[in-house]
Amino acid sequence: MQDRDSRLEAAIHMLGVWFDLTAIWINTEGRIVDVRLVRSWRPIYVPKHPARYVLELSTDWIDDFRIGDEVIFEEAGKDFL
Repeated sequence: MQDRDSRLEAAIHMLGVWFDLTAIWINTEGRIVDVRLVRSWRPIYVPKHPARYVLELSTDWIDDFRIGDEVIFEEAGKDFL
């Protein structure tokens, strides 16, 4: 998590990662601003629009998120951990 929305500060790399992922960039308002399949061993991925959060998931999730979707963060209960 960054302090503000930014394209550069929200950039990720996949160097040293042995598997592909789905990357979802989310802005301060909780809107998805970019969704991509990120490949292992690539030097940099910069979101299309400024973002504050990056959610990394299995590649199986890529079709479940769209740019413009709203994401709501909730605190996990003690039973979750």
